[in-house]
Amino acid sequence: MMVNAGKFRAALAGALLASGFAAAVSGAGEGQARRIVIDGPITPATADFVSSSMHDAHQAGASVLIIQMDTPGGLLNSTKTIVKDLLAAKIPIIVYVAPGGGSATSAGVFITMAGHVAAMAPGTSIGAAHPVGGQGQDIEGDMRDKVENYAVSFVESIAERRGRNVEWAEKAVRESVSITETEAVEQNVVDFVAADLSELLRKADGREIELDGRTHVLNLDRALSADGVAIVDDIEMTFRQRVLSLITDPSIAYLLMMAGMLGLYMEFTHPGAMFPGVIGAICLLLALLAGQVLPINSTGVLLLVLGMAFLIGEMTMPSFGMLGFGGIIAITLGSVFLYTKESGLSVDPKVITGTVATFGAFLVLVLTVLVRDRRRQAHTGSEGLIGGQGIAVTDVSTTGKIKIRGEFWNATSDQPIAAGAPIEVVKLDGLRVQVRENKE
Repeated sequence: MMVNAGKFRAALAGALLASGFAAAVSGAGEGQARRIVIDGPITPATADFVSSSMHDAHQAGASVLIIQMDTPGGLLNSTKTIVKDLLAAKIPIIVYVAPGGGSATSAGVFITMAGHVAAMAPGTSIGAAHPVGGQGQDIEGDMRDKVENYAVSFVESIAERRGRNVEWAEKAVRESVSITETEAVEQNVVDFVAADLSELLRKADGREIELDGRTHVLNLDRALSADGVAIVDDIEMTFRQRVLSLITDPSIAYLLMMAGMLGLYMEFTHPGAMFPGVIGAICLLLALLAGQVLPINSTGVLLLVLGMAFLIGEMTMPSFGMLGFGGIIAITLGSVFLYTKESGLSVDPKVITGTVATFGAFLVLVLTVLVRDRRRQAHTGSEGLIGGQGIAVTDVSTTGKIKIRGEFWNATSDQPIAAGAPIEVVKLDGLRVQVRENKE
């Protein structure tokens, strides 16, 4: 069968154009730089963000991933995870301490020194990597030496791997020294100072780095426009990572746990309310999610649960404060010991004070109501008749009948009372009441 040559050539040209367009689309963005911004503490969510971003940038064929960072520090375990990923990276990593006024403090030192290229913006600082607790407090005793020695060996290994100043890295941990961007370059802590992303990429272009066990020369031409402006695509945190970042704050996780237990209690005591139960269940599940990431002390959790049980017991079977005060003590101790000692994490003392004060005020309110009810005269049942006022239906002396609150009662009186006279109940004796004439 003969095929028209003109039509064949047209079809072939169309196919080539289509394949070229497809190749151009699939290659769009290749060679460009990707950037993530870390502005805050280093948490498990941060580690997950860095790991997923490195994978996405590598899959997209980007020539470099820029980690722009301004951090006061964070969790040592999360820092270890990030550093491990950076040292095993399959894509060049530039850690850029920016913007001006920012810093790479504590955990930021480890991450900065682990980058293939490390740079700082004018007006930034780096250092103060001495390990501290979750609220910035010093770690005491043998644990201090243990954590400090580990951090020193960790940062020294990073510095040796990346050819940076090992001696300064040790001082940053042991003595909490901190230096400016200019001093950091002079002391071989970072590679250079860059005012913006364009200067950062221009200065990094052509540098030799070790990538995946081999020497690699950074070629960032395609990450810069013809006039030298950086072509950078930002990678944002996913919704999951944002939620994880929020709930893994030690104090937020603690508040979620307390709100969850309180919400479920309100639902069990007021069936059908729905709202407290729904919110309580969500809060408790989020707290459990945070507990899978944070180093939770099981004894601390048990103390919190026991404290809530005591408070519930005080409201359901009043012990006039014994169960309630026991619950307050258990909640306070559980709040203090909620996280393991080795982690250095702790709930913010202000959050603990506010929580305990709230439960304490609630306990005082419950006790006040109970005492007031005990002192209040009964208004229902047979005891409620005492002090009640009515009318003598018949003459009352050793016997007679009265009417009170619509009911007829057999009555006696020490003094004779004429029929129709107002009376007041003085005493209840079985099914008979003792009355007196109410002359007022």
